[in-house]
Amino acid sequence: MHKYLTYLGCILSGISSILVLVPFLCIWKVAYEILKVLPNAAAARNLEQYGWIAVGFSVVGIVVYFAALMCTHIAAFRTARNMRSEALHHILRLPLGYFDANGTGKLRRIIDESSGQTETFLAHMLPDLTGALVTPVAMLVLLMVFDFRMGLISLIPIVIGAFFLNAMMGANMVESMREYQNALEDMNNEAVEYIRGIPVVKTFGQTVFSFKNFHEAILRYKKWAVNYTISLRIPMCNFTVAINSVFALLIPAGILLIASAANPQKFLSDFIFYCIFTPIITVVMNKIMFTSENLMLARDAAARINSILEEQILEQPVGNAGRFCTGSDIEFHDVTFSYPGTERIAVEHVSLRIKEGSTAALVGPSGGGKTTAASLIPRFFDIDQGSITIGGIDVRTIPTEELMNKISFVFQNTKLFKMSLFENIRFSRPEATREQVMKAAKAAQCEEIFEKMPDGIDTVVGSKGTYLSGGEAQRIALARAILKDAPIVLLDEATAFADPENEYKIQQAFEVLTKDKTVLMIAHRLSTIQHADQILVMENGKIQEKGTHAELLEKAGLYHRMWNEYQMSVAWKVKEGKGKVK
Repeated sequence: MHKYLTYLGCILSGISSILVLVPFLCIWKVAYEILKVLPNAAAARNLEQYGWIAVGFSVVGIVVYFAALMCTHIAAFRTARNMRSEALHHILRLPLGYFDANGTGKLRRIIDESSGQTETFLAHMLPDLTGALVTPVAMLVLLMVFDFRMGLISLIPIVIGAFFLNAMMGANMVESMREYQNALEDMNNEAVEYIRGIPVVKTFGQTVFSFKNFHEAILRYKKWAVNYTISLRIPMCNFTVAINSVFALLIPAGILLIASAANPQKFLSDFIFYCIFTPIITVVMNKIMFTSENLMLARDAAARINSILEEQILEQPVGNAGRFCTGSDIEFHDVTFSYPGTERIAVEHVSLRIKEGSTAALVGPSGGGKTTAASLIPRFFDIDQGSITIGGIDVRTIPTEELMNKISFVFQNTKLFKMSLFENIRFSRPEATREQVMKAAKAAQCEEIFEKMPDGIDTVVGSKGTYLSGGEAQRIALARAILKDAPIVLLDEATAFADPENEYKIQQAFEVLTKDKTVLMIAHRLSTIQHADQILVMENGKIQEKGTHAELLEKAGLYHRMWNEYQMSVAWKVKEGKGKVK
């Protein structure tokens, strides 16, 4: 139905563009009637009648155009709503890893602003474009009816202007619009990430380096805007001159042609009509230019929304096989995975088993595939080859809700919502009582945090300058995981931002969180995983070594080398007063 409202709006806009041309004919008739009886202008007839006809058609044209906009607005609002709804519903079914590759600033801009651009185009620009296309046809008829010679002369600037307009709005312009939107997305995304990172920037005293990515995004946009403006400088000037140069041709032509006119009065009235009517050429050509640009933006916006809708959703299992998954042991069977859009293999032929109730640690050089391997367990991405099972059941056959209920996460970058600390903790288990939340918070060593907050556990994070340090935020995240009480726990560099005091408290919270759980830890601080039941050493996406801490030291391989380097880094001390490294 709303599609037909758009069609109706465009038709009404076309009719309106014809109706508003009628007053120009009335002006011509008034000029002709006056010129016929000069110098006795008072003897001219029907002037009042033509005046009312002009007013009537103008009012009707405005009313019809208003009706056209009503139709297109109703359709545009529904279209924009559907675009946002479809994109958001689709995003909810995408793998969680998709959001690591696409920043929130970028996604917000695509969904919000792209649908907004489409709405603006459908509501305003599309009916205007229809009118701008119908008007030249009506103009062409009127220009040829009165005096085809002056009509042809009036068309010369239109042809020249169309040539320069095509030069600006050709295939290169489509690519430029795409680059423009990409530059805005990058700048928007970097701005969001920079603002979110301000607490960390201040904590570590960073200055220009923290601003680097955002600054580079601004410079890329500046470079594009300057180059684009310079490239359009000449054709835009030529286009503007052309569509405004009708009088430069029309007036000399009128002076030359009036001398040979059989009926000077009629010729003069025709000439007056062309002088009054041809300025519409400038308005129409400008309208075509701006609506063509907005058409490109709308097409690009629709393509960006489609790029989200075309992302492969996380396939949900058919049947109830996964609902009978009662165990919590984890096993990788010859798992291989590459990130979408890349050829590099992130995890290659990995096989491992973590027994139920045991603790395993993933260590290795940065970029070795540790975090990627762990993220495959909760299906942040689906693997390319092999299988991952929990309790003997392939994770791809376990419904997403059931799978999430079996796993607790504590990530390196903890996300706290702008709500009370109480609600932040209870987020993992909405039905939990206040007593249960307080018990989990106590186990995570959070009582000290509440004591210094103005409203204790009910303090809203981010309000009135209330923020938590990295270590404190990690303890809130641990309380959230303890409250969830899932049988499997994934810890990814959970002590990365903790100072020594917070690290000690986090280690105490780990003991409560991991008791009788199947645990997979990712750590660079090797001291935190010495007592793990097994240590898996990953490098270049492969398991290079596995065993206990003692067994791996005896092998004198990669882990032994990493351990020695870690011990050396711990032993470094700055001599007091000398500033030398020992």
